[in-house]
Amino acid sequence: MDNYTADQVVNGTFGEMWFDGNFMAETTALQAKVTLTKTAVNICGKLVSGQKVTGMELKGTVKLNKVTSAMIKANSDNIKAGKTPEHTIVSNLEDPQSLGAERIVLMGVMFDELTLVDWEAKKNGEESVPFTFMDWDLLDVI
Repeated sequence: MDNYTADQVVNGTFGEMWFDGNFMAETTALQAKVTLTKTAVNICGKLVSGQKVTGMELKGTVKLNKVTSAMIKANSDNIKAGKTPEHTIVSNLEDPQSLGAERIVLMGVMFDELTLVDWEAKKNGEESVPFTFMDWDLLDVI
């Protein structure tokens, strides 16, 4: 794209998240990243090592206004039973002035921690929950 207008820049205010098929209106931020794991490869005649991709690390974080106990309910019983619950997250970012919608599904989502209690007087409740995931699919791209 050679040129674009400022109003076409996608604004995160229009982001939405579905957690195991349920719309989560309390979501304020969602991030998922793929980080490549590389191994150095020595090459004769060169002072700089080459890099070979040997794996991936899939991590993310979801931030929520604390409205319900949804995260506790979705994970607590399984964790206490020694099971690792897996979830599905769908992200939709559809700014009405952008060039389209970006919708991505994250599969095999496993949360790294479960916050049971975190509150402070005169402060709105929020949760920031890190997670890993096993796979993703692009449903809609801009």
